[in-house]
Amino acid sequence: MKLRLFAPAMLVLASSACFATRNDVRILQGDIFALRAQQAQADSARARQMADIASSLSTNLVVMRDSVREVSSRLTSFQGATRQELYNLGQQLGQLGALMGQSESALRNFRVELEERNRQLMDQAVRAAAPTPAPGDTAKPVVPPPSLGEGPHVLYQIGRDQLSNRAWATARDAFGKLITDYPTSDRVPLALAGIADAFDAEGNVQQGDSVYRLVVEKYPSNEAAATSQYKLGLSLARQGKRPEARAAMQKVVRDFPGSDPATLATDWLTRNPG
Repeated sequence: MKLRLFAPAMLVLASSACFATRNDVRILQGDIFALRAQQAQADSARARQMADIASSLSTNLVVMRDSVREVSSRLTSFQGATRQELYNLGQQLGQLGALMGQSESALRNFRVELEERNRQLMDQAVRAAAPTPAPGDTAKPVVPPPSLGEGPHVLYQIGRDQLSNRAWATARDAFGKLITDYPTSDRVPLALAGIADAFDAEGNVQQGDSVYRLVVEKYPSNEAAATSQYKLGLSLARQGKRPEARAAMQKVVRDFPGSDPATLATDWLTRNPG
């Protein structure tokens, strides 16, 4: 009897429980759908943001690539222009050096010609001023007027020409006459070096080395001293005196920095290590 009374009540409770459960499930499903929608919106927004970032990055990369190309192009143009300018500068320096060499040679030749012309004019003047004996006057013999000698530049050029002709003794005579007749000339150190060259070329290396040393000793600040010291080093090297040759070349580099012989001596020392 009691069981029959409780049965409807239990049925009502069971129905209410099932109804509540289905309702909760619907609410949960709604929440899930809403969450999914929000997630989808967030993913879409994030995707758009990533796409914008990727697009901006791509644009920046393109701009950067273009900038790099432009800089590279400018650098290439600059390098080409610089190389051309350096080449042109080298050509101009070469032409300037050639012109300077020609000018120096022309000046030297001009001084030689001027000395010779003055010598001839003075010789003619002396001869014209000499007294002329009266006809039939044999009491006093006629003394020929003295003949004027060549100037220092003419004598130096004669000496160099004789060296070129391998006339060693004649070259030494011309250089020696220059030194004797014009001891204060600026050509004296070069003439003394020419005498050393003549001895060295003739095979008299001992005498040549001695004169080279004399040039360096007497005229240490003259350009002939640097050349003579360098040639002394070469002579010692040919004689197999390597330590003495290296010492001579080191003296060229030390005492005559910046000169052409110093450059040649530096190269020799590099090729002939101690």
